[in-house]
Amino acid sequence: MIHFEWPWLLLALPIPLLVRWLVPAQAPVQQAALKVPFLEDFGDNSNITMAPEKQWPLILASIAWVLLIVASCRPQWLGEPIEQAMSGRDLMIAVDVSGSMQEEDFIIANSPIDRLSATKQVASAFIERRAGDRLGLILFGTTAYVQTPLTFDYKTVSTLLNEAFIGITDDKPATSIGDAIGLAVKRMQDQKAESQVLILLTDGANTAGEVSPLQAADLAASNHLKIYTIGIGADEMIIRSFFGNRKVNPSSDLDEATLTAIADKTGGQYFRARNTEELEQVYQLLDQLEPVEKDKLYFRPMTELYSWPLAFALCFAAVIAIRRVRMS
Repeated sequence: MIHFEWPWLLLALPIPLLVRWLVPAQAPVQQAALKVPFLEDFGDNSNITMAPEKQWPLILASIAWVLLIVASCRPQWLGEPIEQAMSGRDLMIAVDVSGSMQEEDFIIANSPIDRLSATKQVASAFIERRAGDRLGLILFGTTAYVQTPLTFDYKTVSTLLNEAFIGITDDKPATSIGDAIGLAVKRMQDQKAESQVLILLTDGANTAGEVSPLQAADLAASNHLKIYTIGIGADEMIIRSFFGNRKVNPSSDLDEATLTAIADKTGGQYFRARNTEELEQVYQLLDQLEPVEKDKLYFRPMTELYSWPLAFALCFAAVIAIRRVRMS
């Protein structure tokens, strides 16, 4: 439908008529070059009308004035209402990018892949399913930093997650879980969201950083930040060598006790993901624990139309101006 943002400007339409009626016309200069004593021979002059070639400029000027007023009213085209979910929640995802995440103990399409690649695939699908949350991304290894601030631009969050690589934070094989939590608290404590959630995914223990994980968890709890922790990595892995096959535990460094304590302190939960299927199940469970929408808002896409009547009004004005120049 067409909507006028400033319809009261339509009151300006009769201004030219008011000027014509209220302002006295200038008396024509009487400079008779020829006196005709037999004027009655020319017939009755009372029915003299304006010639057509003099009428059309007035018509164009009138149309141009109407179009100019219509453009001033700011016409808009309003589309169909579109539903938009708003949860009032800030959700930050913290992903471990330390050297241990390159362990290839996950299987996708019958091919071994590293932990970070599996995390990217599953977490990207999780991001696409969100609606109404403001999402942010933290990457942590030896140091922790915000890769994406809180935003509704899910495509950017997913893109920057997929562009992350092992060692992007530092080339040292260390993990700063406490700093990642502290950074999340710092970036979210001044926000006015109804709910704040951090999903922290790691495959090791805290070996770097200035803040211990439990101290950071206490700080998060005092700021009402709920933390869901995910321990990633297989429990056993077959390594083939010249001397035969041997079974190892690639997740021996995973500190499940600390991750569980972090979740308990903040009212969250700890999850264990040993393979791609379990990791996907974790994110599906998070969808249930943190529903994607709360309130529904509606907005209508708007397209400004004032340029069209304005352009036609200027064209008509140009035609009138060119005619006057030629006649002068």
